[in-house]
Amino acid sequence: MGVNNGSTLLEEEKKLEASTDRSHYRQLAHYFCLLCFLLTIIILLQTLCLVQLTLVSQSQSALQENKLRGLRIGLEKLNQSYQLLFSQYPALNQYCPISNATTGERECSLCLPGWTPQGQKCFLFSQDRADWISSQYHCMALGGVMAIIRTEEEQEFLWEKTQSLSQGDSYWVGLRSSGADGGWQWSDGSLLEKGPQFWARDPDNAGESSVDLCGRLTPRVVYSRSWFTFRCSNKLRTICERRQASLT
Repeated sequence: MGVNNGSTLLEEEKKLEASTDRSHYRQLAHYFCLLCFLLTIIILLQTLCLVQLTLVSQSQSALQENKLRGLRIGLEKLNQSYQLLFSQYPALNQYCPISNATTGERECSLCLPGWTPQGQKCFLFSQDRADWISSQYHCMALGGVMAIIRTEEEQEFLWEKTQSLSQGDSYWVGLRSSGADGGWQWSDGSLLEKGPQFWARDPDNAGESSVDLCGRLTPRVVYSRSWFTFRCSNKLRTICERRQASLT
């Protein structure tokens, strides 16, 4: 009887161990299935994110292409208007000459080529010599008049410019004696006495009241004393002026 009981107990222990092993296996299988499910969910989420990013990227790319297309169309229209403007107003070619023949690029200025800007004016320093009357006609033919100096700033600018260009040579300006009364006026008819003056000496004491006198600018030591009287029949270089171009 004792042997039978021991055998029975041994069999029951084996059955218990087998049952425990099967329980552990089921738990492991359950955890494995759960892990596979979680991995599947993660992969699906990653795929969804990639799809969303792809769609967003494609949408942004399409939006950028549309913007670029709109910019190209706008640029073409602007270029057409630009070309039409120069064809309708040929005078613009004088102020905006082509600076690059390959690209058609233009360089614009408020003054014509050869004219120097200062303030609201453009000045031309002629190298040809002529009497005062001929010089005035020359300036008028270019769309301007002989230089009329209204401010000390203009006087100093012209003095410095003539110094650098002529090394002390004289230039006609728009000053002329108005007659026997000894008054002086500018080339536009305005009186000199109403503005600043930069005579080297009093023009009333020049000792040449019986001859036709005009004003010249000679760039000597100081700009404030560089006007001299001179016979209008003499031949000098000339300073012309004209207004700067304006869109108004």
